[in-house]
Amino acid sequence: MKAMKPVTKPTKQRKMLFQAPDHIRYKHFAAPLSRELRASHGVRTLPARSGDTISIMRGDHKGFEGKVTRIDRKKYKIYIEGLTREKVDGTTTFVPIHPSKVMITKLNLEDKWRKQVLERKRKAYETTKVAEKPLSKKVAETKETLKEEIPKNKPKRRKKKVTEKPAKKKVEEKRKKTKRTRKKKTKKTRKEEKPKAEKTRAGHKTTKKTKGGK
Repeated sequence: MKAMKPVTKPTKQRKMLFQAPDHIRYKHFAAPLSRELRASHGVRTLPARSGDTISIMRGDHKGFEGKVTRIDRKKYKIYIEGLTREKVDGTTTFVPIHPSKVMITKLNLEDKWRKQVLERKRKAYETTKVAEKPLSKKVAETKETLKEEIPKNKPKRRKKKVTEKPAKKKVEEKRKKTKRTRKKKTKKTRKEEKPKAEKTRAGHKTTKKTKGGK
């Protein structure tokens, strides 16, 4: 059996949700139980059914509590008794609510199959608790010592003070380096220096000027 990769593309996720079979749609109606039911049955969540009493946790109708009259698995909506609104005609209709906004406060246990589901879930929850063994004394002691040793607020690192020279001094130093000592020219040195040859354009011959076109 190949391991199936989780679907991350939103278009595929929507397709899987709206084309899901009935046994998977049933699971999408799972709602959390109240603290009292969780303590008595040992179960965190159960799919909502008609006959359960429900309280709305989020949205415009937050805090409303009532009995479930109908569940629409095609549109993923729950209809609660007493939660209605008026149309323009004057007729009243039920306000649909999504199962994610709901918490179950009372369970309808008329169905024997639902009782079996609760027992199966409770056993699974108990086995997971047994599997999680408490830590040994040595491990617990070492963890406590490590917590004590690690300081909460780490000491801040001190920054080294960098003594920078002022900008003017740096510029003056550069100028001193770049300056070249020029020697004063004397009469002897001027005679020794050869006269510079005049540059002529390449390819042009110099001709002597004559009078009267001769």
